[in-house]
Amino acid sequence: MKLSHYSLMPSGVGDLTLRSAAGALVGIYFENSSMLARRDEWTRNDARLSRVRRQLEEYFRGERTSFDLPLAFDGTAFQERVWQALREIPFGTTTSYGALARRIGTPTWPGARAVGAANGQNPIPIVVPCHRVIGADGSLTGFGGGLERKRWLLAHEGRADTRAHPAQTSLAFTGRTG
Repeated sequence: MKLSHYSLMPSGVGDLTLRSAAGALVGIYFENSSMLARRDEWTRNDARLSRVRRQLEEYFRGERTSFDLPLAFDGTAFQERVWQALREIPFGTTTSYGALARRIGTPTWPGARAVGAANGQNPIPIVVPCHRVIGADGSLTGFGGGLERKRWLLAHEGRADTRAHPAQTSLAFTGRTG
């Protein structure tokens, strides 16, 4: 296992744990992430993650719409293809799981479902904007950080017209705003 460094930061969607290895960002974890159980294996080093923190702070202040950070993925070839495609979804826009499947060349079964599964395994949310993928009917579906965070991120990016899938209920996110 590569030596990992981490830093903590407050954000508009709650506290985030940032993690890097070999000079690249490898994870951003919400407070509910199972990865936090491994934090004792990492070394806290705020300085190593200062560039990540600065860019995220600019994003949350509304001053940044894209990120310029070295990233390192650790997934299957298919997952990494999906995660790279997520990076191409512009700020303030959304796409559906099916459209993303077509974009990466897997439009037939299980295209959208496979994309959804890979999307759910994205280790670097916000920077790799998996929150910008929604249901074909415009509904909010699945997000590792919870639908209230997904709704908050989309509203922050100017997509306040999002709605939860009828089978899901969620209150507005009430985390810190800065």
